[in-house]
Amino acid sequence: MTTPEPPTGSAPATAAWREGDPVAARKFIDVGPLICELGGELPNVRVAYETFGTPRFNDQGRIENAVLVLHALSGDAHVSGPASPGQLTAGWWADVVGSGLALDTDVWFAVCPNVLGGCGGTTGPSSIAPDGKEWGSRFPRTTIRDQVAVEVKLADALQIDHWAAVLGGSMGGMRALEWTVGYPERVGAALVLAVGASATADEIGLYRTQLLAITGDPGWRGGDYYDAADGEGPHVGLGLARRIAHLSYRSEHELQTRFGRAAQGDEDPLRGGRFAIESYLDHHADKLVRRFDAGTYVALTEAMNTHDVGRGRGGELAALQSISVPVVVAGVDSDRLYPLHLQARMAEAIPTCDELIVIRSDYGHDGFLIESDAVGAAVRKTLALSRVPAITH
Repeated sequence: MTTPEPPTGSAPATAAWREGDPVAARKFIDVGPLICELGGELPNVRVAYETFGTPRFNDQGRIENAVLVLHALSGDAHVSGPASPGQLTAGWWADVVGSGLALDTDVWFAVCPNVLGGCGGTTGPSSIAPDGKEWGSRFPRTTIRDQVAVEVKLADALQIDHWAAVLGGSMGGMRALEWTVGYPERVGAALVLAVGASATADEIGLYRTQLLAITGDPGWRGGDYYDAADGEGPHVGLGLARRIAHLSYRSEHELQTRFGRAAQGDEDPLRGGRFAIESYLDHHADKLVRRFDAGTYVALTEAMNTHDVGRGRGGELAALQSISVPVVVAGVDSDRLYPLHLQARMAEAIPTCDELIVIRSDYGHDGFLIESDAVGAAVRKTLALSRVPAITH
């Protein structure tokens, strides 16, 4: 059995966006202190975000055509547009958000923030603390509710009283759901896509395995590896975590159809070479360590393990039944990370959800990123249900 290797060639200890890097399309705003749900405090949170479209202001100077778009674990604020210096990836919903698309930026003003704990410019483990050093292991444990609390502060800072819609898939779907329960007066409608109402034992176990892969890497250094030389960060652990995660993101059918037992090129798996599926996972591991941060991966994964919309609200069912915001619930039929029965249970419990949208896909959980036509239809339906009408004049 071969041992996973560090990425080919020297990689930085962290691939987080750092001060002095090209800004790309990011905007930044300080939203003030945050007292975290589980204890701990951040004296100030800076949010990196991108906007798409033109804001329209009402007579009180408040933006009235805003839509909040929420990314998943390894995403960022760059929901649409090409890669560029300082932004290594193209937009993750580029076929959904834009002029004439499902989230039509000729009509709506889309706002996509990098999440609290992220590594795309928002305050997270790789950010500089007041003492001039990275937060690292001192970064407080945060939850999905803390993430949403920061998004509320962002809305206030941007003069947005109401979102016409809040849209999110996977971890972004957790936050979209939390918005509908915690801040219903500020949400016109919501799309909750490819997620459940709380973390299941299966998800927690899977995420915990990924966490142990990272924290067990000697390069992790307790979370304080940011001054390590290139190539000395927790790359092996982060790469292992990505391999584990990626298997849960895609379907068994797709992987078998694409790769089966094929060898990678001229390599012979019987003589120490790789199967094609191994090469595929190696590729995705290498890509992640060159664009992401292990501390962020740990912080956000721990936050996802805390996801429970019913915590302190009388339980999951009571929380779902309390929702008054129009909600579109959608899931991917081949998703083995967040199986369709989780969305079906939500759709049945939420009184303002009239149906479950099933996205047919061979791609598993990643269908929420890949199946742009079906996702776009769900976005259009969400906007049509919004209690905040489109402003087209």
